[in-house]
Amino acid sequence: MNELLFPILSLGALGLVFGVLLGYASKKFAVEVDPKVPLIRDSLPGANCGGCGYAGCDAYAQAVAEGAAPPNACTVGGAGVASKVAEIMGVSVDESEPLKAYVKCNGTCDKAKQRGEYYGTMDCQQASVVPGGASKSCQAGCLGLGSCVKACAFDAIHVTEGGTAEVDPEKCVGCGACVKACPRAVIDLKPLSAVIRVACNSKDTLKAVKDVCQVGCMTCRLCEKTCPVKAITMENNLPVVDKEKCVKCMACVKKCPTNALIAYGKDIVVKEEKPAN
Repeated sequence: MNELLFPILSLGALGLVFGVLLGYASKKFAVEVDPKVPLIRDSLPGANCGGCGYAGCDAYAQAVAEGAAPPNACTVGGAGVASKVAEIMGVSVDESEPLKAYVKCNGTCDKAKQRGEYYGTMDCQQASVVPGGASKSCQAGCLGLGSCVKACAFDAIHVTEGGTAEVDPEKCVGCGACVKACPRAVIDLKPLSAVIRVACNSKDTLKAVKDVCQVGCMTCRLCEKTCPVKAITMENNLPVVDKEKCVKCMACVKKCPTNALIAYGKDIVVKEEKPAN
């Protein structure tokens, strides 16, 4: 009996000592957690898309609580989540217009010159390093192999039958994942109020563009000269539209000879000019 009692008491004593030590250590070296962090985290949608600029929702919640990130950086949650997070933090939120992804290329297979058939991995990143760049002759246009589609967690972007990517603004949350996935910087984030948009990504000169695409910007500057409010300037052989000045008169869209300037939006109507009698 005594032979069993001693080991039992010894183990019990050791367990008690270690328990006391662990209890002391847990209090002595405890890391204080800001009570606002779990509240913020519970307010987030949990998509972990990285659109806020952080690795995931947990990291973003921690950054907001520390004052290192704004309460409205969650593009998935939008204004509703921003309002909740701002309330937890006791601050006001900047109700800026949400951004949506936009593909700056209309060079479909029937409009852009094809240099040959591409036989390789269906990945834009890999195709972009192939000498000549996949099948299209334009070195700045959409490759159409769907890297942006794979990057989108919200099924908001698809490659059309014409071989260019197209964004569904209703589904897009503006997380920017497709922007990062595009090796040619063809995709950009724009507010929906930016109605007049450039559907070309090439900074080449007129001849170089004309040789490879029927709908590319020809740098003719007609849009710039036509705009009645001087809202368009040319930079790097592409028009830049100042949406604050733009009055959406559509004069530039009507004047563009290659339709490189478009009116973006389902409710936008471009009326045809009637010929003078």
